[in-house]
Amino acid sequence: MTTTKVTALKTLAASAVLSALASNANAATIGNTEVSYGGYVKLDAMWSDYSAGVPAGGSIGRDFYVPGTTPVGADSDSDAVFDMHARQSRFNLGTTTKLDDGKTIKTKIEIDFIASAPGGNERVSNSYAPRIRQAFVTYDGWLFGQAWSNFQNVGALPETLDFVGPAEGTVFVRQAQARYTTGNWSFSIENPESTVTVDGARVATDDASMPDFTARYAHKADWGELVFTGLARQLTYKQNGIDADTSSFGISASGKVNFGQNNLKFMLTQGSGLGRYIGLNVANGAVLDGDDLDAIDSTSGFIAYQQHWNSQWRSTFLYSFFSADNNTDLLAVTGDPTEMSQSYSANLLYSPVKKLTFGVEFKHAERELESGADGDMDRLQFSAKYVF
Repeated sequence: MTTTKVTALKTLAASAVLSALASNANAATIGNTEVSYGGYVKLDAMWSDYSAGVPAGGSIGRDFYVPGTTPVGADSDSDAVFDMHARQSRFNLGTTTKLDDGKTIKTKIEIDFIASAPGGNERVSNSYAPRIRQAFVTYDGWLFGQAWSNFQNVGALPETLDFVGPAEGTVFVRQAQARYTTGNWSFSIENPESTVTVDGARVATDDASMPDFTARYAHKADWGELVFTGLARQLTYKQNGIDADTSSFGISASGKVNFGQNNLKFMLTQGSGLGRYIGLNVANGAVLDGDDLDAIDSTSGFIAYQQHWNSQWRSTFLYSFFSADNNTDLLAVTGDPTEMSQSYSANLLYSPVKKLTFGVEFKHAERELESGADGDMDRLQFSAKYVF
């Protein structure tokens, strides 16, 4: 084949891809595979005032609300702090391929920069390494890879400027898993991990002999959605000559109720040893008591109402809570764990065009330890976000 013909073929191929992109700005069809992409760019600016001292600049709680990082103790005269970053920005790439047997296989890879170790510093480059959020393949009802836990209902999360929103009140986990969905039901085995309190410190053991098991039932209707999920897992501590384990169980009910354009979202979760599944690990799963593990019971939840004022303006009003039933007989071992966390927030969002949003949000958060020591945070956040 001559160089001229090769060049012509390359030009035709490039034209075909450009034509596909022109017809759909987020996807291109190559052979029998559709390649799509998406994500958003987001700027966050936050003014935060803490009652019991300011967390260090490297604290993840300075980038978004993490209940376990709210300082507690005596009132402090520390000034408020201002932070600004674009680390929540994300990108995803997906494929959809029609197979010869008529079935479809899909893939998705998604990254962001929000919780990665810094690759630079705020003095010069503000470089942050990308981190994996999701990476999975789906085929014939099966999902294999890293995705949102089957125990979580992502659809119940309200629209907030904060990265998570109802942080202490929601199930929030992404991890490796194998999941099967049939009709309204889905079941999964997922990566196990135990966070255990040992002599007052958190230890992530990663030595379970079984995966975590989940089951989920979702009912969708014109009025909204209702989801019930269950979790069963093994908590373990197999270090320093100790071989301890105990069982953990949890149930969660969540959903969304539509009121025209407006909606009410909610979640209520209760269980024993839920640990890292709830509140961004505001409490551990269990306490090591000698050679035994004592699971920590907890109850958490949130309720959020979104009001659309018109086609461009909307607001979300949110209340979120977490409560741990710590064994007070073990305080000599646990130290002074979190007993309660709660937060309130309200925002005002403006979208001059469909995919561009500017917003302001106020959040008040409180955290109390078992001893009664407490602290709170007031945060005013401004954001600009463009979805592509």
